Amino acid sequence: MTTRSWQGTAGRLLHRGRRAYRSRFLGTPISAGGTRGLVLRGRVWPGGAATPYDGAVLIDSAGRVDGIGPIGELTIPDRWPVIGSASHWIGPGIVDTHVHLGFTGLAAHVCGGVVAMRDLGTPPAKVKRWQGAARRTGVRLASSGAVLTAPGGYPGQSWGRDGYAYEVTSAAHGAEAVETMLLAGAALIKIALEPGDGWPTLTPAIVDAIVETAHGHGLPVIAHALGVDMVRRALSAHVDELAHTPTEELPASMIEQIAEAGIRVSSTLQTFFSAGIGRPALRNAAAMVEAGVPLVYGTDLGNSGTVAGVDPRELDRLAQAGLGRWGALRAATDLAACSAGFDRSLGFIREGQIARCVVLCDDPVREPGAWRAPTAVVLHGRLIRS
Repeated sequence: MTTRSWQGTAGRLLHRGRRAYRSRFLGTPISAGGTRGLVLRGRVWPGGAATPYDGAVLIDSAGRVDGIGPIGELTIPDRWPVIGSASHWIGPGIVDTHVHLGFTGLAAHVCGGVVAMRDLGTPPAKVKRWQGAARRTGVRLASSGAVLTAPGGYPGQSWGRDGYAYEVTSAAHGAEAVETMLLAGAALIKIALEPGDGWPTLTPAIVDAIVETAHGHGLPVIAHALGVDMVRRALSAHVDELAHTPTEELPASMIEQIAEAGIRVSSTLQTFFSAGIGRPALRNAAAMVEAGVPLVYGTDLGNSGTVAGVDPRELDRLAQAGLGRWGALRAATDLAACSAGFDRSLGFIREGQIARCVVLCDDPVREPGAWRAPTAVVLHGRLIRS
């Protein structure tokens, strides 16, 4: 998460009220009423570099893709209900690389077309509860556990109260903190390097210990680092990702270093624009795209200016950064699925795999606003209708 500005608002974070981690079984089973399968009809984009075509996706009662292809090459089973039409669009569900479920909810995000997400800041005691909720909805969820920070540091004095931040006092304690998050069920580790209006930050020695321990356990490390000095500290420690596009303009040499290290960056551009600090972040994003840095879709859901479900504004910001609308869509699907905590089966519709796909009333490349009201979401054998 980010603060609204750096002058006069230290520690104040705009967010929605905290909600209990509840989940229900969303939608209805495809097999309800004895149905043996489902047909999704429309302009099909299987994901990746594929070209969309007029076709259909066949999904069996277990939720697996039974067939996918052009409409003239598929045999449509009798009595399978059809959702969509030739004017609809069908594609993989969205992967959001940066959310905060403790300040929002799971169901609305899933109903809006998000089928995988990373919760970057959760009290250790709640990680497995959120994971249980995710399993019940069928969504893929990777959690970081609490944000590791310095004593008195961000976000412990603001939104990170009540266990969302974990204060680390030494290098040895940093190593212990990683193991605490691992035992809680974390799939990655998040560190905060945020000086804000005078907050203390983790020292280089502590950051090094955290990263070394995490990597020793096979856990990637993602850093909240918005300024040049803190990005430099993160790079020196060999972190794997940045949790945000930095908001202080980075020198070209640093952007090249990020590119050469293969560090992925979660975009979170729209929340910066909502806070009035988006322009320098967008310039950094554009420079990163030009340098070949993997910039992927992330919303910082739960923070100021964010909305549940797929946010067309974030997709437009990615497009403005130089990816174009097709590139933005890929940055929110197969390329986002390459981020830490996920697997690369996400972001595609493939025969034999569990279906995690969305039906929209229009082509989102032409009209990104179509994401705001999906016609249907198919996830883990269940059909969610808007």
